[in-house]
Amino acid sequence: MKRGRLQILGRIDRYVLALFASSYATALLLVVGLYLIMDMAGNLDEYVQPFPDGTRPSAFTIARFYALHLPFLFLQVAPFVTLVAGLFTVSKLVRHAEAVAALAAGISSQRLLAPIVVVAALIAVSMFGIREFISFELAGKRDALRHLLDKKQLDPVYANLWLRDGRGNVVHLSQYRPRPAGGGPAEIRDFEEHLLQGATWTTTTAPRAVWDEAQDPPRWRLEGGVRHVVVGEGEQRIEATDSVAGFEFTPRLAQTFQRAREKPDELSFAEAAELGSRDPDNVAYRTLLQYHITFPLGNLVLVLVGLPLLLRHERGGGARSLAAAFALCVGYFAADFVCRNLGLQGTLDAPVAAWLPVLFFGSLGIVLYEGMRT
Repeated sequence: MKRGRLQILGRIDRYVLALFASSYATALLLVVGLYLIMDMAGNLDEYVQPFPDGTRPSAFTIARFYALHLPFLFLQVAPFVTLVAGLFTVSKLVRHAEAVAALAAGISSQRLLAPIVVVAALIAVSMFGIREFISFELAGKRDALRHLLDKKQLDPVYANLWLRDGRGNVVHLSQYRPRPAGGGPAEIRDFEEHLLQGATWTTTTAPRAVWDEAQDPPRWRLEGGVRHVVVGEGEQRIEATDSVAGFEFTPRLAQTFQRAREKPDELSFAEAAELGSRDPDNVAYRTLLQYHITFPLGNLVLVLVGLPLLLRHERGGGARSLAAAFALCVGYFAADFVCRNLGLQGTLDAPVAAWLPVLFFGSLGIVLYEGMRT
């Protein structure tokens, strides 16, 4: 049978996909289970400590926190899970001599494993979509629950938050409360805004600012705001104000700057692009923009590198092939980690840091995949 004549999504493709799906579910449950065990072993005692009023967090609250964290865990381990699922699938095909039977029927190794490669590519696309469309909403809810469990405070308070725009203007939030106690809009304590517009330097301060949704468009309403305007080296004036001078930002943007400070790798591509446009000299944002594209490609790269090494037919070579596949994949993760950190530090240019591991191991994977027996 010629590989070009094999029916797409025919019986063989469906069989390989079923094996891969069951293997993927097993590998994902294994990784998630190990994470839950290790995280609970280190943090559960702290999570169940009583609140100041004597009550304790409910089991539902703890379970909800872990459930909200699962998508972020998936984004971290998906390439490894895809590799393990692919290795499990190929091991079953080799162990039961099904790969040999396919080759004897004229089906090439490349065509036999094509469904796994296609699904690996789809998983890469899904990773980008998950990060792009749901990461912000889930991150806010998860971080609020983590703050509740760690600090025993209902509402998170973020200190010393700096925001920038593309013109070099800055805003300093001494305290930012995305959800003040008792509900209500986001608020800021000790607000400072510094703007340079031509020869005019404007400084606006206020002890409190509240996000006012009733306005059209919504804006920050300053309480006790004072604006100090200096024109060149001459005219100066001080005036009361209830609005910011020109630095436009929303509670979502403030939250994004906070996430960038604590967990920059969880930013979406759009968020990294927004922050990068506001702070173009920040090499971390440039690296993250590239990394959010290249890291999902690890699903495809690891499959191309690992599966050909395991699909061997020499007697007694399975253990050595499996060890070689894992060694190459560990090398990929190590190279990716080192290059990414060099990029975040500015030692390597952002595109080089992000794409070097993918291009090197991807090229190796293509050679290995095309070199499989037919």
